[in-house]
Parts: sequence; structure tokens; C-alpha cells
Amino acid sequence: MDFDMLGLAPKIVSNLTALGITDPTPIQKQAIPHAMNGRDVMGLAQTGTGKTAAFGLPLIHTLSKLGVKPKPRSAHGLILAPTRELANQIAENLRAYTGGSHLSVAIVVGGVSINRQINRLERGVDLLVATPGRLMDLLDRRAVTLGDAKFLVLDEADQMLDLGFIHALRKIAPLLAKDRQTMLFSATMPKQMNEIASAYLTDPVRVEVSRPGQTADNITQSVHFIAQSEKQGLLMELLKKHPEERALVFGRTKHGSEKLMKNLDRAGFATASIHGNKSQGQRDRAIADFKAGKIKVLVATDVAARGIDIPEVMFVYNYDLPNVAENYVHRIGRTARAGASGQAIAFCAPDEMPYLKDIEKVVKQSIEVASGRPWEVVGAAKPARRRGGGGGKPQGNRKPQSAKPAGSGSQNRRRRRAA
Repeated sequence: MDFDMLGLAPKIVSNLTALGITDPTPIQKQAIPHAMNGRDVMGLAQTGTGKTAAFGLPLIHTLSKLGVKPKPRSAHGLILAPTRELANQIAENLRAYTGGSHLSVAIVVGGVSINRQINRLERGVDLLVATPGRLMDLLDRRAVTLGDAKFLVLDEADQMLDLGFIHALRKIAPLLAKDRQTMLFSATMPKQMNEIASAYLTDPVRVEVSRPGQTADNITQSVHFIAQSEKQGLLMELLKKHPEERALVFGRTKHGSEKLMKNLDRAGFATASIHGNKSQGQRDRAIADFKAGKIKVLVATDVAARGIDIPEVMFVYNYDLPNVAENYVHRIGRTARAGASGQAIAFCAPDEMPYLKDIEKVVKQSIEVASGRPWEVVGAAKPARRRGGGGGKPQGNRKPQSAKPAGSGSQNRRRRRAA
């Protein structure tokens, strides 16, 4: 099956061909026909499988046939994304798909001039890509109205739950046209997702091309059991083995990620960082340099777990394991994009064992051990899970109780040194 057979307008197919996109992915094959028929769609698929085109192409097809120019300060369709990076990626793809047409795409995110965004919305827009927080600011200023929006897309809706955007969604959704089409896409399926679907989708078609939480087969996953103090040395050792390959390194906190980036820079690695303390301009420049190959190592918090679509990323290092297990799926989904292969390498310190166990439950597999032996958690209560995981301190400053590796003390000391 090709895009012609899906019934898309010839101009859209021509744009896709020019971009080198000729064969629909499984999620696109299943979701696009339902979306073009006006059905609400709930799409579940791994990261890197083309979900943006799965909802974007039918929206563009329908709007191109509509032939109605948007009114000032209005939008015909709204796409909500949880992070600036993901919103930028979506807008970039949509602009490529709409090339040569009359359709307009605008993006509103935090961290950049709101006045410039207000001026852009004065002319109206066909497709508005937004993060919930900045959109709420613009709605409060009456810089945009949503009454003409007959299309709503919730991309990576599970992270909206994690980041607390559900409250903004409850305020935004009623502002759209009552007779609208709604689509929801995600790679994981937490229990609350069904609540969102029942609240905002009408008789949706569920399109599922892989079980929720499943990782791509072409990602090789491994874990090193290693003391926290030894992680940096191991990371540098592994990075030196592949100096020309791009690598994403995920930390848990903003401060820790920035410190790690500076240490890597002093050690001679071409590196940059993105996290919540960076301005939007700094984040955009870091990603642009990473894409261009000017830097080889990008250190990030979970702000980058979704929204970085760079096929050349060969390695993803979980320097700190995420305290929200589903974020592991999105982190490692930054490699093996569009059918390529990649490696996901995790470092697990003693107090991270509960996180690793949660991750293995989500991905429904045991991660291969690259070095060391699993730490034995000694009578510890499970550490409190925190929504989001984009940087910050654990709730209540509680720390997991001590853990030790299985085996004798002397054996374990030798094992940690070897790791």
C-alpha cells in the first residue's frame, strides 16, 4: 500500500515523495483512512513510527478541500503537545507536508516572545500547534479563539497526564466547536488514558499496532549495574568507543544534567545540554547543532524524551533511570528512528533498582545485563513515584533505603571497580 491508495490528495503525496516518504508505516495505514472518514481515533504505537503523519496528513487533506480562509485570531485545527521540542517537531513536519498549498501552520510555545505569537495569530491560522500553558496565556489575552476549530489532536497524551496538563485540557477542549473530530496518540497507555478518551473522544476507533509500552525490535537494550559515583567514568569510556556517533544522555535533574555536560565538555567531548533552565533559544540551538553533527553528545532531562526526531542518533544512555517508568520507552525511542537500528544503554545505581523493576514491567521484558550484578534491595519501601520526571527533587526529599549487590562484600567491591 502507498499513500495514493489511502486517498490522500495528489499534492500531499507529491510533497511526501519529495521528502523521500513513499511507504506508509503501520500506524499510518490504519489511522489515516479512519481519520479521513471523520472518525475520532485513539492511536497507540511506538515512538519513531510516524504518528505525526498519521494525524497530520488527514487533517491537511480535509482542510485543503475545505477552501475556507481562517478568520483573524482563529484556528481551524488545534494540536496540543506536552513539550516545546515536540511542538516544534510537529510544526516542522506539518509545514513540510503542506508545502505549496494555501494552508498555514503556526506554533505557540513558552520561552519565546508572546507578542510575536500574538501578531502571528492576528491573521488566523489553519493548523495551530501549541503547548497547553502558552495557549492558556493567549486565550486569557483573547489573542486567539477556538470556536472555529473543528479538529483537536492530543499528541503524547500520556505525558500531558504526567505534567499535569489535564487541568488545562479541561479548560481548552470546551472552547472548540462542539461538532469536532478528536484524535489522541500515544506510545504508552496508563490507566488514566481511558478516562481522557471517554471524556474527549466520541465512539473512537482504537488503532493499536503494538502493545502499549513495547519498544522497537531494532533497539538493543542493556544495563550496567554500577555505583552512582562511577557512572561518569563509564559513560566517558563508552562514548570514546564511538566518537563519530551521535549520543543522547538522559539525566534526572536539571542541575545534574548541566554538571554532567560541563564535565564532558572539559573532557573534550563536543556536547551541549537542554533542560528546563535553558531558554527556548538555547534549546533550539543545541538541537540544531546536534542535528547538524556539530555536537555529538546531547545531555538532557525528560524535556527531550519526546520531540527529538534525528535518525542519526545511534546511542541513548540512561545515565539516571527515569522515576516514571513510561518515560524510559520515550527516551530510548529517540534512537532507531524510521526503521534504523540503535542501542539503549542504562546505568543502574543501588537506589535505582525499584525504577529498573518498574521499567521491566512496562516493557514486559528483562533488560540484558552488560556488566555488574543486580543490586539486592534490602527491606526497602518502594520510592515515591513523581509525575513528570523532567528535573527536580523527589517528593518530600525521601530517599530509597540502602541496597547492596548480591554476593560477598569483597566480591562486590571488585565487581563495582570492574564495572
